[in-house]
Amino acid sequence: MLLASVATPALASGVDAGWILRQLAQPAPSQTGFVELRGSALLKEPLRVEGQYRRPDAATLVREVRVPYAETTTISNGQVTIARSGKPPRVFSLQRAPELTDLQASFGAMLAGDLAALEQSYRLQPSGTTQQWQLQLTPKAEALARRVRAVTLRGQGKELRCIETQPVRGDLQRTLLGSAAAAAGNVRQADALAALCTAGGAR
Repeated sequence: MLLASVATPALASGVDAGWILRQLAQPAPSQTGFVELRGSALLKEPLRVEGQYRRPDAATLVREVRVPYAETTTISNGQVTIARSGKPPRVFSLQRAPELTDLQASFGAMLAGDLAALEQSYRLQPSGTTQQWQLQLTPKAEALARRVRAVTLRGQGKELRCIETQPVRGDLQRTLLGSAAAAAGNVRQADALAALCTAGGAR
């Protein structure tokens, strides 16, 4: 499973960023299902997007959406390819989509357990215990900070269950991963879905 690793010794009390990243380290190939919730003032309830993240090799990240539409986004070799059924693929440079560059770099650093690389781009604030932890990432670069206020990883033990992204403008976006995404299968209420995310992090 993506974002899971072999066991490491537990800390006596609390966690630090290095310990969390050691839990998340996972060499390619790897994959995990996701359920993404996109809030909007125009919607009565969050838009629910389901699919799978795949990492076929260390330099490639694939985001495959299956519900409510079919779309595959592949980030590799400095390019983004977006494919939808019945339409020709769209291909463009990562330079046109800096947020995707950040996504690939962040995932790469997390999955490599590379604390130094992650600290180059974010200020890290870990909290919680080895059973329930969270790691808040605050962007350092001005360009990213203009779009994203913070990203919070929430997990239990060796598993990353949820990613919360707080944009500078707009509603909080939650992405459930792994067992949290699986548990969300028949859940439709926004509060219940949010609880699956926060239950995996420190309070």
